Amino acid sequence: MTSAWVVGGGSGIGRAAALRLARDGYHVTVSGRRETSLHETVEKIVAAGGRAEAVPVDVTDDDSVTAARQRAGALDLLVCSAGTNVQNRWWSDLTSADFARVVDTNLNAVTRCVLSVLPGFRAAGSGQVIVVSSWAGWQFMSAAGAAYSASKTALGALVQSLNDQEGRHGIRATHLCPGEVDTPILRTRPVPVPAAELERMLSPEHVADVIGSVVALPPEVCVNELVVTPVWNRMYIDSSAYGG
Repeated sequence: MTSAWVVGGGSGIGRAAALRLARDGYHVTVSGRRETSLHETVEKIVAAGGRAEAVPVDVTDDDSVTAARQRAGALDLLVCSAGTNVQNRWWSDLTSADFARVVDTNLNAVTRCVLSVLPGFRAAGSGQVIVVSSWAGWQFMSAAGAAYSASKTALGALVQSLNDQEGRHGIRATHLCPGEVDTPILRTRPVPVPAAELERMLSPEHVADVIGSVVALPPEVCVNELVVTPVWNRMYIDSSAYGG
């Protein structure tokens, strides 16, 4: 049985991805900070006939990541879906502590997790990494703020470096850039998103379906970067000169 480690699997895209991967036959290790949420994800997977276990992790701590990786055992796939933002995201209000916290969760944590799985992937001659980034990691997105934008943009270069250096070892990585998704992180925005707009966004399950499609491709196929958005794309609509 193939095995996946989903980091950030307690809610949102991470939970949906864990459910989708389990449905597709993966044994899923679900990690994150909130142990209760992790167990809820595992319960949903088991109830649907899948196999999973909850392994708490603090992605900002090297030792915690190493311990979680060891508990996960042999792996075929890593999905990094942990992310955060702050409400005070404009330069006029942003603090260096908030900037550092966002970067540590969104960027440094991915590095920690990737470093922990690479030795096993190299030994196996194969392995896959899905980094859940953002539209803000593909194009500038004013609403995301400085810290989130900087951290997510850097993930694109991180994934390219993985494919550059580790592709020759059979390892492939994808920089997945969803547009707006109705997840809990939206509640951190300084201006709340209207309910009517939330209904037009992607759901976590939509993104999970994309992840399922990417990991189902043959091992010689690498999707380096993938952007997926709702058809009603506010990134276009809010800045479009078209008035039709």
